[in-house]
Amino acid sequence: MTVTAAPATTTKAAPPVKAAKRSNPVRFVILAALLALLLIVIAPLLIITINAVKSPADYASGGPLSLPLHLYWDGIVDFWNRVSFGEKLWNSFITSLLVAVLGVLLSILNAYALGIGKVKGRLWFLVFFLVANLLPQEVLVYPLYFLSKQVHLYDSLISIVIIFTVIQAAFGTYLLTSVYQEFPTELLDAADVDGAGRWRTLWSVVIPVSRPTLGVLFTFFFIWTWNEFFLPLVFLVSNENQTVPVALGVLQGDRLMDATMTSASGLIGILPAMIFFLVFQRTLTRGITAGAIK
Repeated sequence: MTVTAAPATTTKAAPPVKAAKRSNPVRFVILAALLALLLIVIAPLLIITINAVKSPADYASGGPLSLPLHLYWDGIVDFWNRVSFGEKLWNSFITSLLVAVLGVLLSILNAYALGIGKVKGRLWFLVFFLVANLLPQEVLVYPLYFLSKQVHLYDSLISIVIIFTVIQAAFGTYLLTSVYQEFPTELLDAADVDGAGRWRTLWSVVIPVSRPTLGVLFTFFFIWTWNEFFLPLVFLVSNENQTVPVALGVLQGDRLMDATMTSASGLIGILPAMIFFLVFQRTLTRGITAGAIK
Protein backbone atom coordinates (compact mmCIF):
# COMPACT_ATOMS: atom_id res chain seq x y z
CA MET A 1 0.00 0.00 0.00
CA THR A 2 1.35 3.34 -1.01
CA VAL A 3 0.78 6.32 1.15
CA THR A 4 0.57 9.60 -0.62
CA ALA A 5 1.82 12.56 1.35
CA ALA A 6 -0.51 15.51 1.56
CA PRO A 7 0.69 18.47 -0.37
CA ALA A 8 2.53 20.96 1.83
CA THR A 9 0.79 24.22 2.18
CA THR A 10 2.98 27.26 1.86
CA THR A 11 1.99 30.36 3.69
CA LYS A 12 3.05 33.62 2.18
CA ALA A 13 4.64 36.05 4.54
CA ALA A 14 2.52 39.09 5.04
CA PRO A 15 4.07 42.23 3.67
CA PRO A 16 5.64 44.39 6.35
CA VAL A 17 3.36 47.07 7.54
CA LYS A 18 4.95 50.45 7.12
CA ALA A 19 5.06 52.33 10.31
CA ALA A 20 3.10 55.49 10.15
CA LYS A 21 5.27 58.53 9.82
CA ARG A 22 5.31 60.32 13.05
CA SER A 23 6.18 63.92 13.29
CA ASN A 24 9.31 64.51 15.24
CA PRO A 25 8.66 67.19 17.87
CA VAL A 26 12.36 67.96 18.15
CA ARG A 27 12.43 69.05 14.52
CA PHE A 28 9.61 71.52 15.05
CA VAL A 29 11.29 72.90 18.15
CA ILE A 30 14.52 73.47 16.21
CA LEU A 31 12.66 75.13 13.33
CA ALA A 32 10.76 77.36 15.73
CA ALA A 33 13.98 78.34 17.48
CA LEU A 34 15.67 79.15 14.17
CA LEU A 35 12.68 81.20 13.06
CA ALA A 36 12.71 83.13 16.31
CA LEU A 37 16.46 83.73 15.93
CA LEU A 38 15.92 84.96 12.36
CA LEU A 39 13.25 87.41 13.53
CA ILE A 40 15.56 88.68 16.27
CA VAL A 41 18.30 89.32 13.70
CA ILE A 42 16.02 90.93 11.11
CA ALA A 43 13.90 93.01 13.50
CA PRO A 44 16.49 95.78 14.14
CA LEU A 45 17.13 96.15 10.41
CA LEU A 46 13.40 96.42 9.71
CA ILE A 47 12.97 99.05 12.42
CA ILE A 48 15.88 101.08 11.04
CA THR A 49 14.46 100.85 7.52
CA ILE A 50 11.01 101.99 8.65
CA ASN A 51 12.38 104.93 10.63
CA ALA A 52 14.73 105.92 7.79
CA VAL A 53 11.77 106.67 5.51
CA LYS A 54 9.64 108.24 8.24
CA SER A 55 9.24 111.97 8.75
CA PRO A 56 10.13 113.51 12.12
CA ALA A 57 6.44 114.34 12.66
CA ASP A 58 5.43 110.71 12.11
CA TYR A 59 8.17 109.56 14.47
CA ALA A 60 7.10 112.02 17.17
CA SER A 61 3.44 111.05 16.92
CA GLY A 62 3.69 107.29 16.46
CA GLY A 63 7.04 106.33 17.93
CA PRO A 64 9.76 104.08 16.44
CA LEU A 65 7.49 101.05 15.87
CA SER A 66 4.74 102.79 13.91
CA LEU A 67 4.46 102.64 10.13
CA PRO A 68 5.07 105.88 8.21
CA LEU A 69 2.02 107.65 6.78
CA HIS A 70 4.04 108.46 3.68
CA LEU A 71 7.60 107.83 2.49
CA TYR A 72 9.97 110.56 3.59
CA TRP A 73 13.28 110.62 1.72
CA ASP A 74 14.62 113.95 2.96
CA GLY A 75 16.43 112.32 5.89
CA ILE A 76 18.50 110.09 3.58
CA VAL A 77 19.17 112.94 1.12
CA ASP A 78 20.18 115.38 3.87
CA PHE A 79 22.52 112.88 5.47
CA TRP A 80 24.10 111.99 2.11
CA ASN A 81 24.80 115.64 1.34
CA ARG A 82 25.88 116.57 4.87
CA VAL A 83 28.73 114.04 5.10
CA SER A 84 29.57 113.77 1.38
CA PHE A 85 28.64 110.13 1.68
CA GLY A 86 29.67 109.28 -1.87
CA GLU A 87 33.27 110.18 -1.00
CA LYS A 88 33.15 108.15 2.22
CA LEU A 89 31.61 105.25 0.35
CA TRP A 90 34.45 105.25 -2.17
CA ASN A 91 37.07 105.40 0.60
CA SER A 92 35.57 102.37 2.33
CA PHE A 93 35.16 100.45 -0.91
CA ILE A 94 38.66 100.97 -2.27
CA THR A 95 40.23 100.33 1.14
CA SER A 96 38.27 97.13 1.76
CA LEU A 97 38.89 95.87 -1.78
CA LEU A 98 42.64 96.46 -1.63
CA VAL A 99 42.92 94.86 1.79
CA ALA A 100 40.91 91.83 0.66
CA VAL A 101 43.01 91.31 -2.48
CA LEU A 102 46.39 91.97 -0.88
CA GLY A 103 45.48 90.05 2.29
CA VAL A 104 44.51 86.95 0.31
CA LEU A 105 47.64 87.22 -1.85
CA LEU A 106 49.94 87.55 1.16
CA SER A 107 48.16 84.69 2.92
CA ILE A 108 48.67 82.46 -0.12
CA LEU A 109 52.39 83.16 -0.29
CA ASN A 110 52.91 82.63 3.44
CA ALA A 111 50.78 79.49 3.62
CA TYR A 112 52.40 78.02 0.51
CA ALA A 113 55.81 78.34 2.13
CA LEU A 114 54.68 77.06 5.53
CA GLY A 115 52.15 74.41 4.54
CA ILE A 116 53.61 72.96 1.35
CA GLY A 117 57.18 74.23 1.36
CA LYS A 118 57.73 72.92 4.90
CA VAL A 119 60.17 75.69 5.78
CA LYS A 120 62.33 75.22 8.82
CA GLY A 121 60.77 76.48 12.04
CA ARG A 122 57.31 76.75 10.54
CA LEU A 123 55.72 75.82 13.87
CA TRP A 124 57.11 78.97 15.44
CA PHE A 125 55.83 81.01 12.52
CA LEU A 126 52.35 79.60 13.06
CA VAL A 127 52.56 80.43 16.76
CA PHE A 128 53.58 83.97 15.82
CA PHE A 129 50.60 84.37 13.49
CA LEU A 130 48.27 82.92 16.11
CA VAL A 131 49.51 85.36 18.75
CA ALA A 132 49.17 88.22 16.25
CA ASN A 133 45.50 87.32 15.82
CA LEU A 134 44.95 87.44 19.56
CA LEU A 135 46.43 90.89 20.08
CA PRO A 136 43.77 93.60 20.57
CA GLN A 137 43.95 96.70 18.40
CA GLU A 138 44.40 98.91 21.45
CA VAL A 139 47.83 97.34 21.96
CA LEU A 140 48.86 98.06 18.37
CA VAL A 141 47.54 101.60 18.04
CA TYR A 142 50.43 103.52 19.62
CA PRO A 143 53.37 101.79 17.83
CA LEU A 144 51.46 101.95 14.56
CA TYR A 145 50.67 105.62 15.14
CA PHE A 146 54.32 106.40 15.88
CA LEU A 147 55.52 104.41 12.86
CA SER A 148 53.02 106.05 10.49
CA LYS A 149 54.22 109.46 11.65
CA GLN A 150 57.83 108.50 10.97
CA VAL A 151 57.16 107.31 7.43
CA HIS A 152 54.74 110.19 6.70
CA LEU A 153 51.73 107.95 6.11
CA TYR A 154 49.55 109.31 8.88
CA ASP A 155 46.10 110.47 7.75
CA SER A 156 46.38 108.44 4.56
CA LEU A 157 44.34 105.56 3.22
CA ILE A 158 47.60 103.81 2.36
CA SER A 159 48.38 103.40 6.06
CA ILE A 160 45.01 101.72 6.66
CA VAL A 161 45.52 99.42 3.69
CA ILE A 162 48.97 98.35 4.92
CA ILE A 163 47.86 97.84 8.54
CA PHE A 164 44.77 95.82 7.78
CA THR A 165 46.50 93.81 5.06
CA VAL A 166 49.01 92.58 7.62
CA ILE A 167 46.32 91.97 10.27
CA GLN A 168 44.02 90.06 7.95
CA ALA A 169 46.91 88.14 6.38
CA ALA A 170 47.92 86.87 9.83
CA PHE A 171 44.56 85.14 10.15
CA GLY A 172 44.61 84.02 6.52
CA THR A 173 48.07 82.52 6.86
CA TYR A 174 47.08 80.53 9.92
CA LEU A 175 43.95 79.21 8.21
CA LEU A 176 45.49 78.45 4.81
CA THR A 177 48.50 76.71 6.31
CA SER A 178 46.24 74.14 7.96
CA VAL A 179 44.54 73.63 4.57
CA TYR A 180 47.78 73.35 2.58
CA GLN A 181 49.24 70.84 5.03
CA GLU A 182 46.56 68.40 3.83
CA PHE A 183 47.00 69.30 0.15
CA PRO A 184 46.95 66.22 -2.14
CA THR A 185 50.52 65.17 -2.74
CA GLU A 186 49.52 63.41 -5.98
CA LEU A 187 48.86 66.78 -7.62
CA LEU A 188 52.18 68.16 -6.45
CA ASP A 189 54.03 65.08 -7.68
CA ALA A 190 52.28 65.28 -11.06
CA ALA A 191 53.26 68.94 -11.41
CA ASP A 192 56.84 68.05 -10.49
CA VAL A 193 56.91 65.30 -13.11
CA ASP A 194 55.64 67.77 -15.72
CA GLY A 195 58.57 70.01 -14.92
CA ALA A 196 56.57 72.75 -13.19
CA GLY A 197 58.56 74.96 -10.86
CA ARG A 198 57.39 76.29 -7.54
CA TRP A 199 55.72 79.39 -8.97
CA ARG A 200 53.94 77.48 -11.71
CA THR A 201 52.78 74.85 -9.23
CA LEU A 202 51.40 77.60 -7.01
CA TRP A 203 49.47 79.48 -9.72
CA SER A 204 48.42 76.47 -11.84
CA VAL A 205 47.72 73.81 -9.21
CA VAL A 206 47.47 75.08 -5.64
CA ILE A 207 45.39 78.22 -6.20
CA PRO A 208 42.76 76.63 -8.50
CA VAL A 209 42.24 73.74 -6.06
CA SER A 210 41.93 76.05 -3.04
CA ARG A 211 39.75 78.64 -4.81
CA PRO A 212 36.67 78.04 -2.57
CA THR A 213 38.71 78.70 0.57
CA LEU A 214 40.23 81.80 -1.00
CA GLY A 215 36.74 83.06 -1.84
CA VAL A 216 35.76 82.73 1.82
CA LEU A 217 38.84 84.65 2.92
CA PHE A 218 38.21 87.40 0.35
CA THR A 219 34.62 87.85 1.53
CA PHE A 220 35.58 87.92 5.20
CA PHE A 221 38.48 90.32 4.67
CA PHE A 222 36.29 92.75 2.74
CA ILE A 223 33.48 92.80 5.31
CA TRP A 224 35.84 92.92 8.30
CA THR A 225 37.74 95.87 6.85
CA TRP A 226 34.52 97.67 5.90
CA ASN A 227 33.24 97.45 9.50
CA GLU A 228 36.49 98.57 11.14
CA PHE A 229 36.11 101.71 13.24
CA PHE A 230 38.80 102.13 15.88
CA LEU A 231 42.00 102.22 13.81
CA PRO A 232 40.48 104.30 10.97
CA LEU A 233 39.21 106.73 13.60
CA VAL A 234 42.77 107.17 14.88
CA PHE A 235 44.60 107.27 11.55
CA LEU A 236 42.09 109.11 9.33
CA VAL A 237 41.49 112.55 10.78
CA SER A 238 40.79 114.48 7.60
CA ASN A 239 37.22 114.65 6.42
CA GLU A 240 38.09 113.65 2.86
CA ASN A 241 39.90 110.48 4.03
CA GLN A 242 37.28 109.13 6.42
CA THR A 243 35.54 105.82 5.83
CA VAL A 244 31.84 105.12 6.30
CA PRO A 245 31.96 103.90 9.96
CA VAL A 246 34.15 106.85 10.96
CA ALA A 247 31.88 109.34 9.21
CA LEU A 248 28.84 107.91 10.97
CA GLY A 249 30.49 108.05 14.38
CA VAL A 250 31.92 111.54 13.96
CA LEU A 251 28.66 112.98 12.64
CA GLN A 252 26.54 111.52 15.41
CA GLY A 253 29.01 112.76 17.99
CA ASP A 254 29.52 116.28 16.69
CA ARG A 255 26.18 117.30 15.25
CA LEU A 256 22.64 117.03 16.44
CA MET A 257 20.56 114.63 14.34
CA ASP A 258 16.98 113.52 14.84
CA ALA A 259 16.01 109.86 15.07
CA THR A 260 14.97 109.58 11.44
CA MET A 261 18.27 110.91 10.11
CA THR A 262 20.15 108.66 12.51
CA SER A 263 18.21 105.68 11.14
CA ALA A 264 18.92 106.85 7.60
CA SER A 265 22.63 107.02 8.34
CA GLY A 266 22.62 103.53 9.81
CA LEU A 267 20.70 102.12 6.85
CA ILE A 268 22.89 103.51 4.07
CA GLY A 269 25.98 102.72 6.14
CA ILE A 270 25.26 99.00 6.38
CA LEU A 271 23.53 98.57 3.02
CA PRO A 272 26.72 98.33 0.85
CA ALA A 273 28.18 95.60 3.07
CA MET A 274 24.91 93.68 2.92
CA ILE A 275 24.81 93.93 -0.88
CA PHE A 276 28.41 92.70 -1.10
CA PHE A 277 27.59 89.78 1.20
CA LEU A 278 24.53 88.82 -0.87
CA VAL A 279 26.53 89.00 -4.10
CA PHE A 280 29.26 86.72 -2.74
CA GLN A 281 26.95 84.52 -0.68
CA ARG A 282 27.22 81.68 -3.18
CA THR A 283 31.00 81.85 -3.07
CA LEU A 284 30.95 81.85 0.73
CA THR A 285 28.57 78.90 0.92
CA ARG A 286 30.56 76.94 -1.67
CA GLY A 287 33.81 77.50 0.21
CA ILE A 288 32.38 76.45 3.57
CA THR A 289 30.71 73.38 2.02
CA ALA A 290 33.93 72.35 0.29
CA GLY A 291 35.83 72.60 3.55
CA ALA A 292 33.19 70.57 5.39
CA ILE A 293 33.17 67.84 2.73
CA LYS A 294 36.94 67.64 2.77
